Amino acid sequence: MTAVTDQGRDQGPGADPEKDRGADEEERRWDDGLIARRATDALPEDVRVEDPPSDEQPQVEAYGLPGGTLGPRVDALRELVGLSRARIEGDVLAEAGRVLDEASARRRLSSQHTVVAVAGATGSGKSTLFNALAGAPISDTGLRRPTTSAPIACSWTDGAAGLLDRLAIPGRLRRRPVPGSTQADEALQGLVLVDLPDHDSAATGHRDQVDRVLALVDAVIWVVDPEKYADATLHERYLRPLAGHAEVTFVVLNQIDRLPGEAADLVLDDLRRLLDEDGMAVGEHGEPGATVMALSALTGEGVCDLRELLGQLVQDRSAAALRLSADVDAAAARLRPVYVADGRPGLGERSREEFTGRLAEAVGAAAAGQAAEREWRRNAGRACGTPWLRLWRWYRSTRQLGGLDLMAQVLAPPAEDELTARQRVEQAVRMLADDAAEGLPAPWAQAVREAAVNGARGLPEALDELSRNTDAKAGGVSRGRTGGRGAGPERSGGPASSTGSRIAAAKGGTAGRAQAGGRTVTPARGSAGGRAGRPPRPTWWPAAVLAQASMTLLQVFGGLWLLGQIVGMFEPGLITPALLMLAGVLGGPLVEWSCGAAARGPARRYGQEAERRLREAAAGCGRARVLDPVAAELARYREVRERYVAVTELSTTSR
Repeated sequence: MTAVTDQGRDQGPGADPEKDRGADEEERRWDDGLIARRATDALPEDVRVEDPPSDEQPQVEAYGLPGGTLGPRVDALRELVGLSRARIEGDVLAEAGRVLDEASARRRLSSQHTVVAVAGATGSGKSTLFNALAGAPISDTGLRRPTTSAPIACSWTDGAAGLLDRLAIPGRLRRRPVPGSTQADEALQGLVLVDLPDHDSAATGHRDQVDRVLALVDAVIWVVDPEKYADATLHERYLRPLAGHAEVTFVVLNQIDRLPGEAADLVLDDLRRLLDEDGMAVGEHGEPGATVMALSALTGEGVCDLRELLGQLVQDRSAAALRLSADVDAAAARLRPVYVADGRPGLGERSREEFTGRLAEAVGAAAAGQAAEREWRRNAGRACGTPWLRLWRWYRSTRQLGGLDLMAQVLAPPAEDELTARQRVEQAVRMLADDAAEGLPAPWAQAVREAAVNGARGLPEALDELSRNTDAKAGGVSRGRTGGRGAGPERSGGPASSTGSRIAAAKGGTAGRAQAGGRTVTPARGSAGGRAGRPPRPTWWPAAVLAQASMTLLQVFGGLWLLGQIVGMFEPGLITPALLMLAGVLGGPLVEWSCGAAARGPARRYGQEAERRLREAAAGCGRARVLDPVAAELARYREVRERYVAVTELSTTSR
């Protein structure tokens, strides 16, 4: 029995005319490939025989697994790669991109054909098995090694030219079984069998061809012999990496005719053990997995069983989808370290609150609230205090001015405060990034940290600007810098602070200076001594001021009355003026103390409100510049994680 090739035979002198006519007729019956069509077109019109019309035309249609799971998985993988290109290096996504390209190429080709490769080591008998399945001596066999130097294909039906072009098998190496042979039965219609060179060939080009074709075929028949079935090259380079492709893998123990007695069963059991160690599932008792069987291609024992199994695989027309599904599984397994996180990463409410709390500490929100509270109470003291005590405080503050050294010390830029504040902001951003990136895969953790660092650029300056705006609305509290460029020694919510007011605040009288988070907080005053903004006054302040004025008038009236009696202007009588004066002297401090006690509640609320405003301003700035970009990166990770889950959950081959 002979096989049909796609090239015309040379008719030299002495050629048998009957054989030539038979060969020409066989060539005219096969029309698969450009060379074959040219050979047919070259025949004379009176000799050319047209093929009878066939009801079954080659079909090229989209394929898929039962239930249509492959299409959604491929789409999810494509979306996954598209969403990840800006975050993950191209080398990591290269295999997934190759799988997508191969899936797209295979879906454009015939779904009615199944491409099965026959692979094996040198001397394993794969070419002999290939010929036995084809029913014709298509592939050369012999003792010379290597015998097969290029892939040879045998197609049982028409319409496989696109698949063979994809495998880069030239027309001169494409064969067909002899029409009408018993081996070309109905079950194998649609089979494309490819004989590969030796995978352990000494020629590097042969091994490269094996690797290239194995990445493109739908199923593989691995032919092993009793001597090399445990070869490390076969298991480590091919079977172990392709363990996920078990459902489209046949492992055939050939040359069992050389094994005596029960030795074939023992070798077959050991082969199954090795496959199990490779992680390849073996299909037994109806379970999906690799088909493991023993046969002799030379004697034909077991070849019919293999042909029957191939027929079932071809008729199911699911090998291509199973192969691509396994490729998607393998690509997803390689991508797992860059998509699957440890635990449940993300920004919790606690992390957000800690971040805003650190920013508030960096801008001195608590100290600003305390300073605002003291400013409110000082205003109450000025409005309701005795004039004599206020005069004494002014005198003491002027006596404590120590000259230019103290002035230079007060006005000097607080460099250590500035450094501490900037460090606090950076520390807050760094801790937030660490919390958000905890448990994330390395590429996404890096993306989160970069988003936080990029958002933190200019954050100290933005916090200073917001604090100034907040102070202007709140009535004036000036702060030291958080590290902004071009900032002065102190920032004020109103006009620039005057020299006298800063020194007075520094000397610790009623003004005082508050320290918080490495920042200096002082009440803001206008350049003319007036406040940049006055805290709101309660309704009882006018009455308190009137009462304090009355006490002062009583003191003055009683004193003048006593003085008039001393100089003789009035009649003697010390009790009444003394009582008036005593009432004024005791009533003034009493009114001041009462106003101070009454002002504690409003002053505390005013300070808390000032602190709240600054905290909200700092939190809003940190949210816009840091929290939102970090949350966006985490949302992007969750989106690609959902795509990755869609790729893996719909798997029908992974176990």
